[in-house]
Amino acid sequence: MLSRVRDFFDRHLSAAPSAQGDDQHAIELATAALLVEVMRIDDQTTPAEYAAVQHAIRTKFNLTEPEARQLIELAEEEVRQATDYYQFTSMINQRFTQAQKERVLELMWRIAYADSVIDAHEQHLMRKIAALLHLPDSAYIAAKLRARDAAAE
Repeated sequence: MLSRVRDFFDRHLSAAPSAQGDDQHAIELATAALLVEVMRIDDQTTPAEYAAVQHAIRTKFNLTEPEARQLIELAEEEVRQATDYYQFTSMINQRFTQAQKERVLELMWRIAYADSVIDAHEQHLMRKIAALLHLPDSAYIAAKLRARDAAAE
């Protein structure tokens, strides 16, 4: 699995592999995995949610549509094999600023709002991830409101 992830990032996102590049790839995969989990959490992936995940990944990592699809597949596999979210959030906590963590949560909310229904599972996931990212309630609410406002546009 790890070799597939490294191969993907080496082909699409970096000029030369390095230890720092591997760290960057890991953080990108961790972020993508959280975005994918929002889409998967309610067991009803809608085309709107998939499109929102793909858009978030394409813009966040500057990928083409086929590259984004491939990263989504890798992230889905990673989430299926994960036993908890800590492996993703701990990496994000180590590498991201507070503002970057808030942006990840906002992207997650945008995916949740994509199908116009905030499911109880999505709500629970957001609370859990916000807590694991050590985000205060004010940041949680602000990210949710920005995503809601963007969905209304």
